[in-house]
Amino acid sequence: MTEEKTLVTKTISLKKYGIDSPLVNYQLIPEDLHEITIDLKMGVETTSGALAVNTGTFTGRAPRDRFIVKDQITDDKVWWGEVNQPFLPEKFDALYDKMVTYLSDQEIYARDCYACADKNHQINIRVINQYSWCNLFVYNMFLRPTDDELENFQEDWLIVNAPGFEADAERDGTRQGNFTIINFTKKTILIGGTGYTGEIKKGIFSALNFILPVFKNTLPMHCSANVGKDGDTSIFFGLSGTGKTTLSADPARKLIGDDEHGWTLDNHIFNFEGGCYAKVINLSEEIEPDIFGAITKGALLENVLVDKNGEVDYTDTSITQNTRVSYPIDHIKNIQVPSIGSNPKNIFFLTADAFGVLPPISKLTPGQAAYHFISGYTAKIAGTEDGVTEPIPSFSACFGAPFMPLHPTVYAEMLSKKIKDANVNVWLVNTGWTGGPYGIGTRMKLKHTRAMIQEAMAGRLGDYSSDTYTIHPTFLIAYPKHCPNVPSEVLCPKNTWEDKDTYEIKAKELAKAFNKNFEKYKAYADHSIISGGPA
Repeated sequence: MTEEKTLVTKTISLKKYGIDSPLVNYQLIPEDLHEITIDLKMGVETTSGALAVNTGTFTGRAPRDRFIVKDQITDDKVWWGEVNQPFLPEKFDALYDKMVTYLSDQEIYARDCYACADKNHQINIRVINQYSWCNLFVYNMFLRPTDDELENFQEDWLIVNAPGFEADAERDGTRQGNFTIINFTKKTILIGGTGYTGEIKKGIFSALNFILPVFKNTLPMHCSANVGKDGDTSIFFGLSGTGKTTLSADPARKLIGDDEHGWTLDNHIFNFEGGCYAKVINLSEEIEPDIFGAITKGALLENVLVDKNGEVDYTDTSITQNTRVSYPIDHIKNIQVPSIGSNPKNIFFLTADAFGVLPPISKLTPGQAAYHFISGYTAKIAGTEDGVTEPIPSFSACFGAPFMPLHPTVYAEMLSKKIKDANVNVWLVNTGWTGGPYGIGTRMKLKHTRAMIQEAMAGRLGDYSSDTYTIHPTFLIAYPKHCPNVPSEVLCPKNTWEDKDTYEIKAKELAKAFNKNFEKYKAYADHSIISGGPA
């Protein structure tokens, strides 16, 4: 006879926040959140045991609906503009009151957690969610306190997350019904009108991108990181689709984290998070075994197509191309515990160059590193957005512009100093196209990219000299003449093109796009950074 499982529900009062709900589920375990979501018909279980949900109207972030409260703390420090839009303190207070009144009539889910694996930078967070599966996401993605740590837990930051609550744009000061608003004085983040869980993690990431450089002299980074058996740490910067998560998952190295990290004054690299949030479009066990194997009980799949038997079709993009999964980092076998590394030796800037112009790997000078960090280049390809029919250059400062409250040069100068002080090698890696642009050439082979990165980390790509490196005539970056396990003709991008004249034209076109994009930063950058760009 099977014993029926009884749900053990803890509860707390949220009255101090103005929430008077009699149904507050506190610190529920993942199994209970999984079952509640299914019982509420808000999700289904897949054959792997993972929970699959649909996030609703929003299947990605809404950067035009992110705001920062403009007050004494932020007024003269935040780089205000399209990315960092100001919000009035009184409008924030009024919207907060409306949200907590709305939540007082809901069954809600509360969780205490923290960000930053380094105890000297730890930020305690209390998250209040309207939906059970959003609370599971919080469990997966943030660091999880022990029972002893929960005894006297005091939050530093509060997140109020209500996907079912929509703002009145005209009255509340938002652009439309959905919003993410960060208040540094009240240490509170409001997220409403959207079920996309990425807004929760990126809300705290945005906050840390202000707190750490301003108050802790620590560099926040939108990157993945891993550590070798000799204790050497490698850092991987890259925008979505460049291979940041894939390339940092290396069976010979331990994963520190896949997305958000800090670099301290004493050269420690620490993970902000306790989980991974990976794209699963076209996921297969053969190509990405670590991620595929992590999608088990406790993992949360978003916006994937699941058939009546619970099978997931990872190739289906009928809901969105931005299909995702979150899971605790310990779903990955080869991890660094705790999620902290030291002795940073190599930094890799990953770009998916759909023009097929950039070399597959290049070694950068400190000035070039700062230039390419500020630029944050990749390319959009046909089909990724409405109206995109051919490759389009895409630049995101510091490889994470939507999350950076300060001017990009603040982060670039911090990175440059750390590179010089720690004598770190910096590499630009093109994971995009070779032999021509998208539509003519082919995607760079993953085995070649892995080989180049492994050789770079092992120090086997030779000294930075004319004997071992060639300077690209347009981008002025140095690429190696030889790399073990990679055909030499692949290393020189022009050699892979059938039409060499067209290559020169495309290289100059891309260089112009770089220079045009950098115009807005020139007034803030020194000569060494400006001279790090293409001719």
